[in-house]
Amino acid sequence: MHKDVLIVEDEPAICRLLVGALERTGLTHVEAGSAAEALRLAAIQPHPLVALLDLGLPDRDGLEIIPQLVDAGLAVIILTARDATDEKVAALDLGADDFVTKPFDSAELLARIRSALRRKTGNRIDPQRRAFEGGSIDRDAHIVDMNGAAVALTPREFDLLWALCEKPGRVLTHKTLLETVWGPAHRDDVDYLRVAIRALRKKVEADPSRPKLIMNEPGVGYRLAGSPARPE
Repeated sequence: MHKDVLIVEDEPAICRLLVGALERTGLTHVEAGSAAEALRLAAIQPHPLVALLDLGLPDRDGLEIIPQLVDAGLAVIILTARDATDEKVAALDLGADDFVTKPFDSAELLARIRSALRRKTGNRIDPQRRAFEGGSIDRDAHIVDMNGAAVALTPREFDLLWALCEKPGRVLTHKTLLETVWGPAHRDDVDYLRVAIRALRKKVEADPSRPKLIMNEPGVGYRLAGSPARPE
């Protein structure tokens, strides 16, 4: 029987909290207390759609199994008490969709889970067009529309917005965005990215000083707020 969420957590108290939150919202789940059990459950068809993955597992570091969970078809949300930014970046670069730091707010976590579920169950979309909150972007026509008015973007700004629109709600690391938009030779040039994000926000945000569309994850990267990309 299909389950929505795979909980990979070895702390009983955290498990109970997660199970209670999921059950209150009608989401189904299955639990794994180790990396080995998580991989076994991920291989069962139909597999869960989203994995809530603790990094501190008894048999393996959670980072090690992210690629296998992703390859099995699960969206991965990291649950971690670790504050190290480099580990969060590593998790995202390995294919994780998102991360939540313990102690976490249940409402926020559920919102992240729902967003991941929508990405997994979303409708087929036009491969060259994306819609987002307040606007749309057409890759073939190279047009960005905000509230019915065309917005002029530089080629770099356009490519940056497109990269964010391809994975709405998902954190894209600085390295991922730099490699995608500027190329591998610029993967460490974070200042390039910050300048471009600042310029892009001035054109697509109602109030660039208080962005609601392009959100910052300090030290990690950026995410496009809102639901999954949808066809025009």
